[in-house]
Amino acid sequence: MYPITYVTDCFDGNARARLSTRIGALFGRSPIIVAADGPDPESFAALTLLDCLRSTESLGAAGHPTITLLNIAPRDGVWPNGVPFCYFTYGQHIVASTFNARALSLVRRELGIDRVHVTDIREVMDAAGAWADFSTAELEKIVTTQFRSLWYLPLLAKWVADGHAVPSTATAVPEVLDGEPTVSVVDNFGNCKLDRRLELVPGDSVPIGRDHTEVTYYPHLTAVPRDTPGLIPGSSGSDFTELVIRGGSAAAYFGLQPGDAVLQPCLVS
Repeated sequence: MYPITYVTDCFDGNARARLSTRIGALFGRSPIIVAADGPDPESFAALTLLDCLRSTESLGAAGHPTITLLNIAPRDGVWPNGVPFCYFTYGQHIVASTFNARALSLVRRELGIDRVHVTDIREVMDAAGAWADFSTAELEKIVTTQFRSLWYLPLLAKWVADGHAVPSTATAVPEVLDGEPTVSVVDNFGNCKLDRRLELVPGDSVPIGRDHTEVTYYPHLTAVPRDTPGLIPGSSGSDFTELVIRGGSAAAYFGLQPGDAVLQPCLVS
């Protein structure tokens, strides 16, 4: 049994019900569905995907293989029926995802996953006749549907997990050039998880937000004075920096949300 996590920007109640039921029918286990919501779902998805894979490390044993699905479709109109889907492995773990450079940017930068297997849905569905039984009408529906994250992506993950010869093209993940450090996730405490580690040591301070508030870097949360903003090594990535207020919400205090830059441009190298 593969534990399955599905990160998606299609997460209303109806969508969750359909995804859970379809994946449960395929795998015998329904997924945990994570909503990629907010103003910058790609940034949220990038950090969440990295955290999912990082969380499989340091188990003290081999552990069990997992599957992570990611559906973040750019609305740029470049692709005829939406961006293609791809897959890759990290150790024994499988990821099936939309081929979205921003959503894949952190696993590229932090884990060295610079190539993925990009699939063409019709090519895959034609090949699947060797191991699956679809009517012509079913095959055409899966190939042409707008709702590919429901009908196709779970099949792709299942067939890769089952070891089938899924046709694909090894493709480089486009590099997303680093801009200013930004907020990727605001957690339920109002802590702002950044998309990288800031090269700071305890005692350093940098101006944060529109008011240029000087914020000091501390070694951990309990070292931050209560009700005071601070920067600390966070829980995401590999100690990615977090902006916090001990006992309060940094997001509310600074008016930040995912996608927002946190440092003044003159301090960004």
